[in-house]
Amino acid sequence: MFGRSLMIKSDEEVALLRESGRLVSLVLAEVGRLVRPGISTLDLDRRAEEFIRDHGAAPGFKGFHGYPATLCTSVNHQVVHGIPSSKVVLQDGDIVSVDCGVILNKYHGDSAFTFQVGDVAPEVKDLLEATRASLFEGIRFATTAWRMGDLGSAIQSYCEERGYSVVRELIGHGVGTRLHEPPDVPNYGRRGVGMKLKKNMVICIEPMINMGVRDIYQGQDGWTISTRDHKPSAHFELMVVVGDKEAETISTFSYIDQILN
Repeated sequence: MFGRSLMIKSDEEVALLRESGRLVSLVLAEVGRLVRPGISTLDLDRRAEEFIRDHGAAPGFKGFHGYPATLCTSVNHQVVHGIPSSKVVLQDGDIVSVDCGVILNKYHGDSAFTFQVGDVAPEVKDLLEATRASLFEGIRFATTAWRMGDLGSAIQSYCEERGYSVVRELIGHGVGTRLHEPPDVPNYGRRGVGMKLKKNMVICIEPMINMGVRDIYQGQDGWTISTRDHKPSAHFELMVVVGDKEAETISTFSYIDQILN
């Protein structure tokens, strides 16, 4: 269905994806402003959808393969794809991965950030810091000098050297007029192996890193993925344009950092 040419975006397409990336970044910052003990994940979801529609866009996840919400909100040992609910009320010490998608001018934006709720245990903060740092390790390899295995290996090595495990069943992806496009972007790999990265590939790099074992399972709702040992998991995601000398990150955590700081 997708040829190599569709993985390589034109400069005009990159410009449109840049707009989508900025919007999804702003949505996550708006959600981050609300994250606190006592708020439900459904409340976060409702505000995210309102914000997206107020900016002339549509939620990218809602209705995707039947998914019922605007956000994926995954708490503590949930890795990804947690469904927002009025019954899930954030508590002091929780962490919550918020994954969001938007469609603006027919192009998707997709980004994720794991928020701390109140006073979080030091070892959990360490997990979040390492996962976020591993994402930027991967981004360093999103240039035409490297292969996909180099990018994945950078993330894997960074996390495993610190005693964490990398989820294998869930990976990053290309993005464009569809939410998930080739190429696949694993968070693990071997140096010098895999597809050669090409200029103007637009990819979502999204390490999902567990404090304990890498094994996961799917919940009865058919969506929520959790760690097998119920230890915490962290998830961070950015949209990246592959460049000749360096990658361009077209979604950003800078708005979130401004809110949190």
